[in-house]
Amino acid sequence: MNTTHPNNSIRNLRWLLVLAMVLAAFGLVACGGDDSGSEDSASADTTASTDSGSADSSAPSEIRIGYQLIPNGDLIVKNQGWLEEAFPDSTIKWVKFDSGGDVNTAVAAGSIDFGLAGSAPVSNGLSKQIGYKVPWIHDVIGDAESLAVTADSGITDVAGLKGKKIAAPLASTTHYSLLTAIKNAGLQPSDVKIVDLEPDAILAAWTRGDIDGAYVWNPTLAELVKNGGTIIESSANLAKQGALTADLAVVTDDFLNQYPDAVQTWVDVQNRAVELYKSDPQAAAKAMAAELSISPKEALEQSKGLEFLTAEEQAAPEYLGTPEAPGELSAALQSTAEFLAELGQLEGDTDPQLFKDGLAPQFVNGVTGG
Repeated sequence: MNTTHPNNSIRNLRWLLVLAMVLAAFGLVACGGDDSGSEDSASADTTASTDSGSADSSAPSEIRIGYQLIPNGDLIVKNQGWLEEAFPDSTIKWVKFDSGGDVNTAVAAGSIDFGLAGSAPVSNGLSKQIGYKVPWIHDVIGDAESLAVTADSGITDVAGLKGKKIAAPLASTTHYSLLTAIKNAGLQPSDVKIVDLEPDAILAAWTRGDIDGAYVWNPTLAELVKNGGTIIESSANLAKQGALTADLAVVTDDFLNQYPDAVQTWVDVQNRAVELYKSDPQAAAKAMAAELSISPKEALEQSKGLEFLTAEEQAAPEYLGTPEAPGELSAALQSTAEFLAELGQLEGDTDPQLFKDGLAPQFVNGVTGG
């Protein structure tokens, strides 16, 4: 039989009272914390909603831009921080890509708002209707994209590619140019061992002696030439044969529809970069060089292989045209898609309307006041 001492009962009662007070206090604090947190959260949500509401008419809180290391105006804009100035209430997120095929993948995944891709991957993207439009031409490609072969390859012309291992980023503009060159030389794509490599990997494979040549762009192209490469074909020459290529800007349909003013500002800033290049090429080269980690002299030399067009020039019929009359760029993109389809390199459709609808000329016309 257990016997409870009276003092123990009193002591236990005291502990129960203390415990009840502590629990009550904790409950009040906890409830107070939840209520306060709910108020703060509601207040924050209201603020966010208000900010978002005001931003909807101009720009979102974050703008995600896919760029590539190509010596053109996009790098000037990045280096000078002009978008950060133009959108002080937005975070500008720059994401580097190695090729236009990767940009297409990012757009399809919804991870970027703007991107830079060559005309071949853009043709592919429009044909598959991944949901973007072309508001700007970064550059028309000339000698800046070329086919270089190694010193010990024994290749002297495109016909000599038969049986050789040639690298190019799959679904890129240089891949399209390589296929065009092969066809023009009377060969079939199967006659050449085409290796899918990104620019950095191309340089490494070239150095190891794993490939006989590569069709690629600057600055990697310049490095291949420095390492004994010989250029046997260029995109400038292929353009004369009807295979025009260009580096294009793309903006997602969702972003364009929700933030048209922001797209106009983005195009305005790109036009500013082209005007700087034309008026002060040394300053432009310095900005590009900083992004490419090369000297301004090298950047300027590499950029000469590209043609830069102002907004006014891009509004001409042979390029983006006008909202009422989309330019001939749509026909060039369709022609590229048809060529890729013929070679089994296209997954989508070649309906001409897809490529006309894929242009957004209103923004270059907005800059010129046209």
